Amino acid sequence: MNQEIERRFLVAVLPDLSAARRAQVRQGYLTRPDDSTELRLRQMDERYLLTLKDGEGLVRGEREVEITRLQFDTFWPETDGRRIVKARFTGALAGGLIFELDVFSGALAPLRMVEVEFPSEEEALSFTPPDWFGAEVTNDRRYRNRILAVEGLPV
Repeated sequence: MNQEIERRFLVAVLPDLSAARRAQVRQGYLTRPDDSTELRLRQMDERYLLTLKDGEGLVRGEREVEITRLQFDTFWPETDGRRIVKARFTGALAGGLIFELDVFSGALAPLRMVEVEFPSEEEALSFTPPDWFGAEVTNDRRYRNRILAVEGLPV
């Protein structure tokens, strides 16, 4: 399985997003929060994706494949009660890293989270977040999208 090495943070202050790429995202989970793997459907603008994730924390297994809208629509009803909607802003950080900032809608508003993927664990652990990043939630299960989709905002 491919690996995803990623750190996640709450957003303390929204940065200037004028140069960032924006996409509208809706995603739903075919698996439940207590399942050992995560199977997710995602629509990102006009792209449709099926993603399998395994593990927790900094390093996780991940496989993703693009699917058709018909395939997406076939399985979407099975995600009822396990969905989120958000705007995703993708932009550049110093050192060539990319951030993905999610601004959640609906019951998860006003939650804002940002994630950064890294080529190695060493780079992830040595990363110094910019000032606009808030508290790190990489290892806080309550802020995993699959948990948020079912349980809502952490108390």
